[in-house]
Amino acid sequence: MPEQGSGRAATLEDVARVAGVSRASVSRVVNGKPDVAPRIVEVVQQAIATTGYVPNRAARALVTRRAGTALVVVSGADRSVEGPWGPGEVLADPFFGRLAGGLMSSLRPRDVHPVLMLALTDDERARVVSYVREGSADGVLLVSAEAPDPLPGQLVDAGVPVVLFSRPDHALPVGYVDVDNRAGARLAVDHLVARGCRRLGIVTGPLGVPGAQDRLEGFVEAMAAHGLEPLPPVAGTFSVDSGMAATRELLDAGVDGVFASNDNMGVGAVLAAQERGLVVPDDVAVVGFDDSTAALMCRPALTTVRQPIETMAAQMARLLLEQLDRTDGPVEPTLYAPTLVVRGSA
Repeated sequence: MPEQGSGRAATLEDVARVAGVSRASVSRVVNGKPDVAPRIVEVVQQAIATTGYVPNRAARALVTRRAGTALVVVSGADRSVEGPWGPGEVLADPFFGRLAGGLMSSLRPRDVHPVLMLALTDDERARVVSYVREGSADGVLLVSAEAPDPLPGQLVDAGVPVVLFSRPDHALPVGYVDVDNRAGARLAVDHLVARGCRRLGIVTGPLGVPGAQDRLEGFVEAMAAHGLEPLPPVAGTFSVDSGMAATRELLDAGVDGVFASNDNMGVGAVLAAQERGLVVPDDVAVVGFDDSTAALMCRPALTTVRQPIETMAAQMARLLLEQLDRTDGPVEPTLYAPTLVVRGSA
C-alpha cells in the first residue's frame, strides 16, 4: 500500500497485498471477468476502497478490448442554415434532454461513459464511423433527426454495434426501440372525438421519418373508424414555429381539433389558435405527442400522448451492451405502448 503523502498511486499489487489474494484475482475482479468467487470479489472491493486504487482505463482497455465509452449520436440533414436542427436546437430540445438523461443514467452503473456527437453533415457522419472503428468507442446509440439518413446503414456496413431510437426508414439488421405510433395517434383522435370535435386536422412531422408517417396513418385510420373525414394534413418540422404555421392553415380550413405529432408543434398549435383570439380547448382542442417538458410549459398545459422515453433510453443502452457481450444472433426491436396524458388543452 502506498505510504500516505507519498504521491504514488495504488497499484494492482497493492490491492492484492491488502486483499491477501493474487494479482491475477484482482485483475479479474477489476475487469469484470465472470466466475470469480463472491468472497474474492468482496475482499478485493474492500481492498480497492482501502488503497484508493483507480483502474487505469488505457491499460484496462488493452485487456478487455473495450473503450468504455458509447457514442450518443444525433444524425440528420445539415440544418445549420435553416430549420430546427442546428447543434444548439438539438441540445435545447426537451425530447432530447429526456433521452440523453435516460441514456446516461443507464450507462453509468455499467462504467460506460456516453460521448455526444452530432452528425448533421456527410463529413460528420464519416467522423462518427471512423471514431468507432478506431476503437475510441464501443458502439453507437443513434437518434435520426430525419430521413432518409445514411448513417445507420454506414454503421452496419462498417460492422459497428448500433441501436436506434425509432424504426429505421428501411430494413436493417439493427436493434431499435420505438413506441407504437399508430396506437398513439388513435388515442389522440379518440380523445378529441369524445370531446365533441368533428373537424380534425393533423400537423405531421417530416413524412420521411417513419414515426411521423406512422402517426399520420394512425390518425387517418382512427378518423375512418369514427366515420369522419380528416382535413388535409399539413407537415411541420417538429419545431414550435412550424406547428404555428401549419395550424394557421388548419384554422383557415375550419378545424376544431388538432393532433400535433410532437409537443413542440402542439405548443405552436395552441399559440396559433390564441393569436386568432380563439380559446383552447373550447374553440379548438389540441393534443400533442411525447409528454415532454414543453407540454407542461404550455398554457393551457398540453394534453399529449406519452411515450416512456427514459424507459426506452434504458432499453437502448441494454440492447447495445448485450451486443457488446455477444457478437452473434439477431437483436430484436422493442415496441412500447403509448398512454394519453389529459391536461388543459383538450
